[in-house]
Amino acid sequence: MIQDIAPHIYHNEYQPVPPLKDSFLLYFEGDRVLTGCREEPLSFPRFGELPGLSRELSPNLLYLFSIDKYTFYLSRLRPDFPLEQFEMKSVRIFRDAHPGWMSFAGITAHQLCHWYEAHRFCGCCGRPLVHSVDERMLHCPDCGIMEYPKISPAVIVGVIHKDRILMSKYAGNRASHYALIAGFAEIGETIEETVRREVYEEVGLHVKNLRYYKSQPWSFSDSLLFGFFAELDGDDETITLDTRELSTAAWFTREEAPAQPLNISLTSEMIWKFKNGEVI
Repeated sequence: MIQDIAPHIYHNEYQPVPPLKDSFLLYFEGDRVLTGCREEPLSFPRFGELPGLSRELSPNLLYLFSIDKYTFYLSRLRPDFPLEQFEMKSVRIFRDAHPGWMSFAGITAHQLCHWYEAHRFCGCCGRPLVHSVDERMLHCPDCGIMEYPKISPAVIVGVIHKDRILMSKYAGNRASHYALIAGFAEIGETIEETVRREVYEEVGLHVKNLRYYKSQPWSFSDSLLFGFFAELDGDDETITLDTRELSTAAWFTREEAPAQPLNISLTSEMIWKFKNGEVI
């Protein structure tokens, strides 16, 4: 999965230090990121490649995290960069680009960039927010409001019945391939309750014997995903589709289950676990 970057080690402690020549700079414009012109390997500008860029930390140059010995920074101002060396590309490249540890760094930086851009001002009094010097937190010096990075809990559910798995497609243009039932947790409910509610809302089925599988940080949607396998509660496997969310849903045997290549997502890994007979 995208966060599996071993033997590289991700350090998310907030320990801001000024950038070095080999430190990486991340710059985003909406859903585009500044990268090297070559398709692969994926690369970001190093400070030594942008000699006119200030290395003084400020509200416009923020420390993000480190991977191994390399530190990563976010620029909120467009840097001057050589056009023959760097260009703006869609952040969707992080789904497939190599090396994987750089893709993980890129999408994690994009999540933090979104958070900073969406929290420039206090939601209570409207004053500009200030970055804490001690932790990754924004606070209002007037009313004391504190804001931490947004992380939305969500579930991925593999519903199994009679050696088959339930798979669905999102409605509209959200996705073209089959996936598992998924959805965000609501206020006041446990993750287990989210599993039961999402399955019932999307396909009208009840589930039992929930088995936690694995979690995954998914920066593409500011989410922390919780993967579960569950059994159909009862023998009535009739699907009642929520057409606002899904375009179709169906039961598939291990041989029939359509699966994407085993790549960066928890969904893909769970489908392959079922196909390979590792989940019953």
